[in-house]
Amino acid sequence: MEGGRRFRRFGLHRGLALNYPLSVLPLHNVSRASAATRPRLSCTLSCWYCDLRIYAFTDPIFRIGRRYARYLRVWFSMGVGFGATLMIVLALLLLWELAGFLHLHKSNANLNKLVFGFSPTVYGLKISLADAGFIVLSTLISVCAHEIGHAIAAASEGVQVEHVAIFIAVLFPGALVAFNQDSLQALQRISALRIYCAGIWHNAVCCAISGLTLLLLPSILFPLYVHGQGLMVLEVPYSSPLHGYLSPGDMIVAVDDIPIRDKQDWVEAISLIDIDSNQESNHTQYVGKGSSKKGYCVPLGSLEERESIRHVDNVSTCLDDLTAFISTPCSDMDTTDYNDGSGSAEEHARCLDAKEVIKLRKCGDGWSHIVNGSSCLCLQDESCVTPIKKQGSMWVEVTCFSSYGSPACSRIEQTPLPTSQISKLTERNCSRSFVYVGDLFSLSNSVHFTSYRPRLWASSVGAYVPYVMEKILILTYHVSLTLALMNTLPVFFLDGESILEVNLSYCSWLSHRKSKDLLQLILAVGTLISVLSFVKMIAKGY
Repeated sequence: MEGGRRFRRFGLHRGLALNYPLSVLPLHNVSRASAATRPRLSCTLSCWYCDLRIYAFTDPIFRIGRRYARYLRVWFSMGVGFGATLMIVLALLLLWELAGFLHLHKSNANLNKLVFGFSPTVYGLKISLADAGFIVLSTLISVCAHEIGHAIAAASEGVQVEHVAIFIAVLFPGALVAFNQDSLQALQRISALRIYCAGIWHNAVCCAISGLTLLLLPSILFPLYVHGQGLMVLEVPYSSPLHGYLSPGDMIVAVDDIPIRDKQDWVEAISLIDIDSNQESNHTQYVGKGSSKKGYCVPLGSLEERESIRHVDNVSTCLDDLTAFISTPCSDMDTTDYNDGSGSAEEHARCLDAKEVIKLRKCGDGWSHIVNGSSCLCLQDESCVTPIKKQGSMWVEVTCFSSYGSPACSRIEQTPLPTSQISKLTERNCSRSFVYVGDLFSLSNSVHFTSYRPRLWASSVGAYVPYVMEKILILTYHVSLTLALMNTLPVFFLDGESILEVNLSYCSWLSHRKSKDLLQLILAVGTLISVLSFVKMIAKGY
């Protein structure tokens, strides 16, 4: 989060932005005459505050700002309009949230996420060291864009940048730009607004650039990578339940016969399976276990040859890595007719080899690709059997193929497949299917994959390039959005405080005392609502 900035309080205060209990911050000015003798770096350290001041960029920034001052003022005037509009919208949202706290209407969790620009569940996940590095890099990019906006805007108004500082106050990191206070004192109100709104404006532009680049990334990487032909596995951690089933270089092309072309298809397929599983959980249970609505047509002769479920320590189980299946009526996948409490259900249960069963024709209405069609797809000499699984677990069939290191798939490695042929990959020698039984969270989050596949080489480094670019762009978008929104809120210590103060100074009908009191009231209410909304959002895990 960005910290406070040493700006002049326009009209109401003649001090600096952090003219509060944070007086330990270095607030003195560095004269321009001493620029030749001052160090390029300096550090301030106390028991709760530490900063690193950088002087190397001050003169180049000032020269750029003065050279293109005419164009930059137009650019940052657009930022003033954007900042004012965004502040009004956020103020109305805070009032709506206050009405929710007062039980005047039902509070909306999505409103909290909109105000703060992110979902805290992202931060609640266990992240790897690489993910932490991506977050740090994205934060650095967003903060630099924010502070460069302030610095360039100030330079375009003729205000000398004294230094740029990176600090840690208590446990909170931040950055700030220090300006020459005498120059700030002489600024007009609109010039001050350009400086105050510049950081918000640059974060908004950073969001737009990140989103547009992410949208155009398939076209940008087209000469070197194929996009939309499945998900290529990059890494399968040892802790993943899919370890041993997938390996780096494998291409996931279908889940429950739903074609997977990119990450969006993957998310939609997992969501659809989750909805079907929640509906399925209401079905009749069989001896403490759930029976799936996903069935397979097994020849009756094979069922007669297979053994029934054995009892070990009063627990029904299958031995030799076999899976328990139960025959069900094809027209209605409910197992009630086979479980009358007298043990008749076990007479229809058989231990089968799941690897062989999943090769057979599917039946039942639990498959997402069977829509408004008959689920009775079995012949007269076949029986529709469904797997018996533990309560709360999912039965998911994953189809994949290996494009790297497999001679049978060497042509696929070099030649993109038309989307219409993805569903036919099961007919190729390089394709295989396996069944995942477990929770969907582990399935969707325990494997790292990308929608891009290298065209001409199988280098693991080359395969990771699109993944890294996507991560940085997505995180930069969210961090920049968060900075823009939070710095626009009418709360203490952030840019919104300075913007609100200048805007109140335009109200000529307010006396100096009334303007000051109104400013403190709005900031206090805005800070209180923002903190309560943030805590509520974290507590509910949205």
